[in-house]
Amino acid sequence: MRLGINLVPEDCARTAQEAERLGFDVAAAPEGFRSDAISVLGWVAARTSRIGLLSTVIQIPARTPVAMALAAATLDGLSGGRFRLGLGISNSHVTEGWHGTPFARPLARTREYVEVVRRTLAQEPVTYEGRHFALPLPGSDAGPFRHPGPVRADLPVYLAAVGTRSLELTGEIADGWVGVFCTPDHAKRALDAIGTGRRRAGRDVAGFDAFLSAPAAVGDDVEAAAAPIRPYVARFMSLGDRESNFYFRLATQLGYGKAAEEVQDRFVSGDAAGAAAAVPLEFIDSTSLLGTPARIARKLTEYAAAGVTTLGISPYADTTEARIAVMETVARAHREAGLSVSSAVGEG
Repeated sequence: MRLGINLVPEDCARTAQEAERLGFDVAAAPEGFRSDAISVLGWVAARTSRIGLLSTVIQIPARTPVAMALAAATLDGLSGGRFRLGLGISNSHVTEGWHGTPFARPLARTREYVEVVRRTLAQEPVTYEGRHFALPLPGSDAGPFRHPGPVRADLPVYLAAVGTRSLELTGEIADGWVGVFCTPDHAKRALDAIGTGRRRAGRDVAGFDAFLSAPAAVGDDVEAAAAPIRPYVARFMSLGDRESNFYFRLATQLGYGKAAEEVQDRFVSGDAAGAAAAVPLEFIDSTSLLGTPARIARKLTEYAAAGVTTLGISPYADTTEARIAVMETVARAHREAGLSVSSAVGEG
């Protein structure tokens, strides 16, 4: 199991450089409230030389698929072939509220989007007739786009997925998975669903990358280590309504339904501090790396045994230097646990 680092814009270059020094496999940039992923990874690409680059994840409703493929190909070329394109359909709150795009039929929309992206990267004339995407526009006399190259046609595409159907789709059409808020047991179940999708498509699991994000905080007191992670969890549990919030449903599936309701009720009422306080410690502990180096090493071993091939840590600390110290601790725990690099689902 490899290690990845989830970046924040403020110190992304310095953090990625340190991750490269420590032997991390990939630097990942999220896209959400504060920044887009392409800008951050472009800056990081210029300041590093070996570490892989992954978007976790670029929001599908924010860009047309051709524009997305162009950005991916450009960043991949500028970085010397280090980019991996992580995509996600987001949620109804972001899709409809931020981007003015319908959220209905998200799986079908994702399938079509990936097909157009791959067609663009393959330097084919981009003609497409789908339910959600039609290129060129019907009735138009405009010609189709064709990428002039050079472009890496096999640029890896990852999908963020939570529910069973989306996990199966990920296995069917993607080269990697981006997961979040998973216990080792839940990660194993998710990878089983991904395996179902790959078998359905006649694809081998070899080479598929299961990238799981996990908060990380070091300290002798587990509850104190978890404290800065609470607002992050509360915000994700409270995005949009309960029916369409993947993270709320995931917390419910993991047995924290009542607590998730309280978290969301408090957050929606404007009590962000109360929402954070209502997040169960057990939920944070089961989906994070918390505590002493020995405790972290045990958790890393559990994730590797579940089939996670890349664990992307999000260090929680007050300063850049402290975040780097968390990275160093996790890297040392990774070595001491004797974890080997693997690139296939189901292997550690």
